[in-house]
Amino acid sequence: MKKYSPEEVQASFSFSVPIQVRLSDIDGYMHVNNGIYFNYLEHARAMYLYQACGWDVMDIGTVVANIQINYRKPIHAEDSPIVFVTCTEIGRSSFVLEQVIMGKDKEGNQVVFAESTTTMVAVDMKTMRPVPVPEAYAAKLRSS
Repeated sequence: MKKYSPEEVQASFSFSVPIQVRLSDIDGYMHVNNGIYFNYLEHARAMYLYQACGWDVMDIGTVVANIQINYRKPIHAEDSPIVFVTCTEIGRSSFVLEQVIMGKDKEGNQVVFAESTTTMVAVDMKTMRPVPVPEAYAAKLRSS
């Protein structure tokens, strides 16, 4: 998994979703609980597939086959995280999304909070069996 600088994220990713840190996201250590990062990533993936790719998940769904995350800095309540998403690989029925949680900390510094790689599989919603990634979606994944 690539380790990104804030400048590389700005230059390499065209899709992003701002995240609102909720009080319920904060744990006893006074930062966002590590498990909540997965919620942030999932929300951004869903928005990416819907907004950037026009993906109709009620016809051809997607499921997570593998997810990896590297935590770089804790997110605190006063930080302003944004999740950036891009597709880095498309296979027959799977595709890989690279995601970076980045944003400003309470002092206004641009920081990378975490990086993640997720392998998604296209599935038929009736059978839940893998299907080829539809070419219309693959073309949008390649261009976004």
